[in-house]
Amino acid sequence: MRVLLVGAGGVGTAVTRIAARRDFLTHMVVADYDPARAEAAVAAVEDGGDRFSARRLDASDGEAVQRVLREERCDVLLNATDPRFVMPLFDAALAAGAHYVDMAMSLSAPHPTDPYGQCGVKLGDEQFARSEAWEHAGRLALVGMGVEPGLSDVFARYAADELFDEIEEIGVRDGANLTVEGHDFAPSFSIWTTIEECLNPPVVYEKDRGWFTTAPFSEPEVFDFPDGIGPVECVNVEHEEVLLIPRWVGARRVTFKYGLGDDFIAKLKTLHELGLDSTAKVTVPGPDGPVAVSPRDVVAACLPDPATLGARMKGKTCAGTWVKGTKDGAAREVYLYHVVDNEWSMREYGSQAVVWQTAVNPVIALELIASGTWKGTGVLGPEALPPRPFLDLLTAYESPWGMREGR
Repeated sequence: MRVLLVGAGGVGTAVTRIAARRDFLTHMVVADYDPARAEAAVAAVEDGGDRFSARRLDASDGEAVQRVLREERCDVLLNATDPRFVMPLFDAALAAGAHYVDMAMSLSAPHPTDPYGQCGVKLGDEQFARSEAWEHAGRLALVGMGVEPGLSDVFARYAADELFDEIEEIGVRDGANLTVEGHDFAPSFSIWTTIEECLNPPVVYEKDRGWFTTAPFSEPEVFDFPDGIGPVECVNVEHEEVLLIPRWVGARRVTFKYGLGDDFIAKLKTLHELGLDSTAKVTVPGPDGPVAVSPRDVVAACLPDPATLGARMKGKTCAGTWVKGTKDGAAREVYLYHVVDNEWSMREYGSQAVVWQTAVNPVIALELIASGTWKGTGVLGPEALPPRPFLDLLTAYESPWGMREGR
């Protein structure tokens, strides 16, 4: 399989390090707007041989993306950029006749008059609107194939297939006990994406009501995470699983809650109150005259790059899916989860836990597509495909998943 990886940040670099250990990959072109980042990602690969190369590429330039896909004879485009570049990359892959995989879906837009009650444009709506074109082309667009969304969706399908007869609720729950030495505020994932998902109206699904929204950080609950992480307060956050799971898995209710913590929530609220979460450009003075910049991009530039935090991070991160329902007439609850210890991921791959946990899942998906184990056409979420081969490969990648009976 020949892959065009667009985005050589923390997740993209972790993708190269993971993929280098697998035989399915014939060649991976690592592309980024900053050629130095692409070259660094390739240089970081141990024993990569000539299977990796670097190129400069602007993810917003669809024609340039198509040209690289064709020149490099790539079978798949793997999108490791932030969500604002989803649609140009998604469209370019289709135009070039390649398959497509991403880890975050096309952006949402709040309802114009009732943002905390009704959905406006939902995450992924733009992509699903073009599913027929992908079907006609005989190509697969596998969307939301990171850890959350991604592995969490695989867990949901596995629970429906093998653990439950009827499902009352599926709740994705994410928590960690990670700390970063020397920083009071250092998000372990892209702050651009974190602001987007945390400050948008969260979406909830109920079978009798469909999709609807609530206020940010609503419905707090304390969830006890495994492997020593312990109790963490989690709140509603906008996330793709709630838009994906109900399309393929029957459940009366679907939610996503994230363990943010009071201090993190307070800082996000302050950014919003100051307008620093905005993506609309403002004009500021510069040495050569006025410069137009996005406040959110400025915030991102002022914070440390998550990819550089691993050496100062301690603790574990947990992604998982809690499922409540019945099996053989008896009530049942399970929590399917995946924990990564930062010490392990740094020692084994040189990547911090959060970006490694995100990156391993699209690599597994690519291997399943390359082998023909996962196949399909159109725009599909992870829960549209058989879960057991994925979970077996996750264990083969030396990062096993777990299951806990009860909440």
